[in-house]
Amino acid sequence: MTGLPGGSDDTAVLEEQARDPRARRGSASVTFLSAFAVFALLGILWSLASPVFSVPDENAHAVKAIAQVRGQVIGYTLPGVKHIVVDLPEGDEYHSHMMCFATRPGVPAGCNGIELGDEGGQDWFNTWVGAYNPIYYYLVGWPSLIFDGNAAVYSMRIASSLLGAAFLAWAFLTAVTARGARWMPLGVAFAAAPMSMYLIGGVNPNGVEFASAVAVWAGVLTLLQTFEDGAARPGLSRTALWSGVTLASIMLVNARALGPLWLVIIVALCFLVSGWVPVKRLFTTGRTYWWLAAIAAGGLFSLGWTLSGGSLSNQAEASDAPLVNGTFLQGFAHTIRTTPDYVQQAIGYFGWFDTPLPVWTYWLVIAPFALLVLLAFVAIRRRSALSLITVVIAAVLVPALVQGYSVHQTGIIWQGRYGLFLYLGITVVAGWLLSRDAPAVQVLAPRAAWIATSLIASYGVLAFALVLVRYVIAKAPLAEMVTAPQWQPPLGWPALVVGYGLASLALIALVGIATERIARRDAIDRPSRAVAPHVEAPVRG
Repeated sequence: MTGLPGGSDDTAVLEEQARDPRARRGSASVTFLSAFAVFALLGILWSLASPVFSVPDENAHAVKAIAQVRGQVIGYTLPGVKHIVVDLPEGDEYHSHMMCFATRPGVPAGCNGIELGDEGGQDWFNTWVGAYNPIYYYLVGWPSLIFDGNAAVYSMRIASSLLGAAFLAWAFLTAVTARGARWMPLGVAFAAAPMSMYLIGGVNPNGVEFASAVAVWAGVLTLLQTFEDGAARPGLSRTALWSGVTLASIMLVNARALGPLWLVIIVALCFLVSGWVPVKRLFTTGRTYWWLAAIAAGGLFSLGWTLSGGSLSNQAEASDAPLVNGTFLQGFAHTIRTTPDYVQQAIGYFGWFDTPLPVWTYWLVIAPFALLVLLAFVAIRRRSALSLITVVIAAVLVPALVQGYSVHQTGIIWQGRYGLFLYLGITVVAGWLLSRDAPAVQVLAPRAAWIATSLIASYGVLAFALVLVRYVIAKAPLAEMVTAPQWQPPLGWPALVVGYGLASLALIALVGIATERIARRDAIDRPSRAVAPHVEAPVRG
């Protein structure tokens, strides 16, 4: 982890950064690149370990991307064919038998050996995402112009991993550079849990949706900190913070049809957590409106595309989903009752609901989550605790309200992965409130970061290995992983498992060392602010 040293000589580096803006910018660049490398590597390893089209809805998203970058932005309809049809180029013909393992946990991924582009496939596909917002598909679909067949899917997955990693790295950067935010790196580290990395490693906008949402959570909270009285200024300028928040917001509102609503919910909750004074000052600062105008433009494009393209207007049939034509109360009540299942899905339920993990493994990520959130409730002020409770309640009620509103038209279609942007918001907000309002527990932050991130990383390695077992041999004896594997990912499963283990160690070091640096930086900043509080340059932008 170059640029995130942990020895005693680091104090001199931090003192130099406090005096020299160029040193701060250099440190920020190294932090961003280090975080980007870790998140990208985790996502890319998942992109290689997952069989083609094993990620939920990936076949529909991938063929849309392939067709769209060749000029077919929406596609067309055919009599008697459900959904929008797109044409596929030579070398990318689709075979329905490619997914012989989907929804069948006892069937390995090598069940028939057919790949995308093999002879005998169809040169068209009726995709249920044909009318979706095109931005994500342009950003990840371009490698299919270079590669075809399965290689095109793997290359698009890597592009998606890099896109998601960029937003997560920026979220981590804001966490590290925010003054006094000792618990924030751990709050963001939950975004590296295996289900999250699995999603950014697939061709599905759900991955970049939650990644950009995490960047909005962290960015808005840190931005509002620059408007507080007496608050230590973040290491990033206000202009840099606004730039990141704007890009993340535009990506979020255009990732999927409900993106504009997600952005409003996240920003409203961040305003509640921060309090009235910084929010009022934000809106009484003239430059704020230039940034808001850019975000609004992105939101208007998203709304215009959704309303004109019809991606929210199709009436489902009774066979498509449960409770089609149901009432609001039926949809709301069903979603509330099913919330524990949605949480399990968000923690780790892979494939087409065919690859759950053993229940005991979930405790490796539940334990650090409980540590962070319960410690926040115990240590922070009452008003802050109420705001955190509101975020937790929103994570339960928002899916129920949305599903209740749409159940008549769509039936029950909510899945746990759709709520990742809310669940991860809980950890980011808990980390931010602990850093701001709980001075008595600041000394615990470095040790908690090492332990909690080690548990998250251990869960990631375990999930990665178990998912590979499911696809390589399914339910055959474990020894056949070595003696008779029925499917092999690119590079082979042993190399991928070793690589994921090393990347997980890098994640632990990234979060642990960053938290220790924040603690040492706070120790330097406190006496300097007490002696000469005017020495820090004002935040510009």
